Amino acid sequence: MNFNWDTDAIPILQLGTDFYDEAVPAAFPKEILRYWNSNVFISNFELDKRSLWHFKVLNNNIPSPLALRYHGHQFQQYNPQIGDGRGFLYAQIKNSNQWYDLGTKGSGQTVYSRSGDGRLTLKGAVREALATEMLESLGVNTSKTLCIFETGEKLIRGDEPSPTRSAVLTRFSLGHIRIGTFQRLAFYKETENIKKLVSYCLHFYFQTENENLKNKSDLENIETFLQLVSRRQAKLAAEIMMAGFIHGVLNTDNINISGELFDYGPYRFLPTYDPNFIAAYFDQQGLYCFGRQPHSILWNLHQLGLSLKEAFPNLDYETVLNTFSDDFNLSIQSKFLHRLNLRCDDSQLVAETVSDFFKFMAATKIPFEQMFFDFFGFNLNRLKASIYSKFYLGTDFEILKTHFSKMKCANEALNTHPYFSNDKPETLLIDEIESIWDNIDKKDDWSFFEKKIQSIRYMRGIY
Repeated sequence: MNFNWDTDAIPILQLGTDFYDEAVPAAFPKEILRYWNSNVFISNFELDKRSLWHFKVLNNNIPSPLALRYHGHQFQQYNPQIGDGRGFLYAQIKNSNQWYDLGTKGSGQTVYSRSGDGRLTLKGAVREALATEMLESLGVNTSKTLCIFETGEKLIRGDEPSPTRSAVLTRFSLGHIRIGTFQRLAFYKETENIKKLVSYCLHFYFQTENENLKNKSDLENIETFLQLVSRRQAKLAAEIMMAGFIHGVLNTDNINISGELFDYGPYRFLPTYDPNFIAAYFDQQGLYCFGRQPHSILWNLHQLGLSLKEAFPNLDYETVLNTFSDDFNLSIQSKFLHRLNLRCDDSQLVAETVSDFFKFMAATKIPFEQMFFDFFGFNLNRLKASIYSKFYLGTDFEILKTHFSKMKCANEALNTHPYFSNDKPETLLIDEIESIWDNIDKKDDWSFFEKKIQSIRYMRGIY
């Protein structure tokens, strides 16, 4: 896999035209900026906000928006007819020696739109912005919503009252190469392009780890690549489980090689702990329910392994992926301690505590986020002052108390963060989202949305 990559040149253009098709942005009747994420720091890059509405070509960047090519398993059924159907890669920018993508959603039809209009509802854009803000505050590796423009169009949708308002969203992320990107190459038996894409991902997404791959065989490199992707996905799986988040559509075209969670549709946050909770009304079998998400991600990784095997027949991908469970369990323990601001070197104790913690949550029906809020730093005074203090009694609680008494606080300063002076934690449950949207839809009142964003950001850095 001797591909020469120029670290200072636009990455996607080096990858070549076998991986994308040119796209033409839609012409929208209005440009109403509804959301701008000033927390996305883009150094040494001049970007006019209006360019993220009309998507005119930027100087010294991608000469035309690019609809990326990919296939994917959707609810474990292979679909070779997908690709970027209502979005494209608009630009790539370098920030602190790392390249990032500006990708769109709702920017118009592409060659992969099929019968779709290539648009995004304003409600969908609002929901995605809220999701990415909340997930970032909960410590989940997620894409960031850079901006939302309302476009003045009216859309007809079967799953929400119509006509409904239209928007175009721009996403800021490390990359948009999916497991489905590799699946498409395997489908067409483009073995050299599989090798090229592996090299591309190693160079631009795994820079630190890539230094250790010099003078290794192609098979060793591919095994390392799959292991690196698996580790990131195991860590991501642990993060979303500890955030009480259900993505809803963990298809292979929604699994990003970079290890970021992205593309939010019918997501939900758990009100109370329930492994069988589903986010998508059309997921009637519960394939992507809360408790199955790690399994779904591993299943998708096996599809990546199968695709890589097309170019590397000697790849024993199943052996490589055998480490996923251990990586996931270690990440669960680490994230659990981090969410509770605790430290403990006894792995067995942490594993028992995690198990007993969730059993207690299931038995008492204490709201998911509330219990993490109450147990933060394991302060008995905080537990006694909780609005759920009546549950913090009895044998099961005493077991937890014994576990936690053997752990230490990780950061004393965080225990006194003003966020914990509230009675309740910040949440993003479906009723809250619907209420925010109702005010936007009926009154064009964005104050509830803006207030929610600020409240979510107030806990940034705690988790």
